[in-house]
Amino acid sequence: MPLDVAWRAREDYKSESQCKRSSFAFYRAVRDLLPVWLLEEMRATEALHWEEDGRARAFAPCEALLYALVHDHQAYARHLLRSYPSRALEAPSPSFRCCACTDAAAPHLALAVRHERVAILGVMLEAAADLSEDERRAFLDGHGCMHSGGKSALHVACELARAECLLALLANGACPYVTDGAGDTPLDCLLEQIERSGDADGDDARARRACLGYLLLFMPAMRFSKRLQLLEDAARWTRLLGERAYGWLSGRAPPTLLLLCTRTLLSARAELLESLPRFLRPPEFRLQQWGVVE
Repeated sequence: MPLDVAWRAREDYKSESQCKRSSFAFYRAVRDLLPVWLLEEMRATEALHWEEDGRARAFAPCEALLYALVHDHQAYARHLLRSYPSRALEAPSPSFRCCACTDAAAPHLALAVRHERVAILGVMLEAAADLSEDERRAFLDGHGCMHSGGKSALHVACELARAECLLALLANGACPYVTDGAGDTPLDCLLEQIERSGDADGDDARARRACLGYLLLFMPAMRFSKRLQLLEDAARWTRLLGERAYGWLSGRAPPTLLLLCTRTLLSARAELLESLPRFLRPPEFRLQQWGVVE
């Protein structure tokens, strides 16, 4: 009998206090970056958690992956995603959710963005490529729970100015036009952050401008809620965004030929962005080695 089946058969024999102790022991083991073989042995033979329905259950790969994401255990995350690619990306059980919002998407992408786990995010996106088209689309563009405002992983990336995460999501097919519970697109979230920060400079400002550039690369049509605000207060938004970016977003200026060519290349193969020679990379979209300039 497989170990997970055997433990499901024994789950009624575990008390809630026993489960809490074993669950916390598993959490600490992942936090302490213990070897993968030991973590999988714990998950299969002794680590149980207590469900709201009053039953003890073994940790599923998707639940173990949440721990690996929080503590950046990259080796364990890779093992889970490569050994159980579809199960690791499923939505966790109710005891791992912040609310009873059952139609919320699996939280793994948003969690990876929030904690800026770029390496694990890349492995998750590789695993998602093997899902069916409907499953992949639901995973990439899924909305968070009501406490997050129904934001997708792209919204989180724009809200926190996670430029590298944003580019990875867009390059792997995340839709830049997905809306949150308020009807806002990721671009709307980013513009709100730019508006709040005002004329602030520094690393955060450069990251926000890089996010704006990446969105423009993957948004052939400028569809977003704040467009009317941009048109009504042109002087202020021109100061915040720069003349070139404001012109593109407001529709008052056409995109450059270089931007159009880059979009065409990326629509065929998004990974070409990293392989473009430096002199062909649009200067508006450089961060660190692509320092964003006006």
